[in-house]
Amino acid sequence: MLKTEIGSSDRLLAELRGWVEAETPTTDAAAVNRLLDRCQAELAAVGGAIERLPGRDGFGDTLVCRTPGNGAPVVVAGHLDTVWDHGTLATSMPWRVEGAKAHGPGIYDMKAGSFMAFHSVREILRQKTRTRRPIILLLTPDEEVGSPTSRAPIEQAAKGARAVLIPEPAGANGSAVTARKGVGRFEIRVRGVSAHAGGNWSEGRSAIVALAEVILKIHAMTDLAAGVTTNVAPIGGGTRPNVISPEAWCEVDLRVPTIPLGEKMEAAIRGLAYERDGIAVTITGGMNRPPFAETPEILALYAQAKALAAQHGYELPVQHRGGGSDGNFTAAMGVPTLDGLGCPGAGAHAPHEHILWEQLAPRCATLCALLEEIG
Repeated sequence: MLKTEIGSSDRLLAELRGWVEAETPTTDAAAVNRLLDRCQAELAAVGGAIERLPGRDGFGDTLVCRTPGNGAPVVVAGHLDTVWDHGTLATSMPWRVEGAKAHGPGIYDMKAGSFMAFHSVREILRQKTRTRRPIILLLTPDEEVGSPTSRAPIEQAAKGARAVLIPEPAGANGSAVTARKGVGRFEIRVRGVSAHAGGNWSEGRSAIVALAEVILKIHAMTDLAAGVTTNVAPIGGGTRPNVISPEAWCEVDLRVPTIPLGEKMEAAIRGLAYERDGIAVTITGGMNRPPFAETPEILALYAQAKALAAQHGYELPVQHRGGGSDGNFTAAMGVPTLDGLGCPGAGAHAPHEHILWEQLAPRCATLCALLEEIG
């Protein structure tokens, strides 16, 4: 049973509120770092071994905290950045608690889960709980844009790790995650030839028309039976209705269940680039997150989590999820990775974002017990 005292859901919610009210859009490194400062100070105060990796490319820092112990560590990783701009809290998504739901920007994805990871490690250190393995906690700044600066520290921490725990939000039915699709991201830019749309139509080469043809080909690559989806958004181009468009662009999201399909689809999308008859189509990008495939070792980790959840009074179903997370990186390394260990709720990236706050304590207790007991 759990050796570390976690506290009540009311207490956890009160502290979590401070995290939610500290708005941390990915694009504001200073805002992310202010919340990291708070986390660093509290973890250092209870004896955590702190490493702070400076941010780059306009992103915030990455915080790494280690607990004492020998052997292969258990890694737990969460991100502090959200998709919500400054001012969201004061305008469209104020903090509020309505019955079993607590609302606020980023509370579900994934400040509740990252707070649970932070709180568990802080209390293990503060209460001097002996864990079977050392713990490495990572709090990262850029997951919402593909983890361009935090992927390397996450993979470095996971090398030789016994297991990785990802407290991304639990599913709508409270489920953990044992597999995720891989994610590809591409940018398409088309250069055409401008001309007057009335007097010189034949001299123009429409970048918008060329882009539309490429978009239809990408849309046709979706194969639901094979688990492959594509989506084009956003798109843009053109200047005025009476000008043949000399430029157009779009972005593409790709989801695949396996590494071979990812390689095949990446080649197919990039193969749509061409240059002829005044049109040039340039395609950049590729697979951003490798697929997270379920393995017997991951299922064994899930079985341990399910048993602990039962001890804390709730069922823990399991699901495979289409969205990616930082768990994709570590699972692809062959490290047993269990995801979706955060708080249930709904509305990720949507105005109705919320958690079911009464589940904070039992869910946090399960996460803490996993950190204590994974052998």
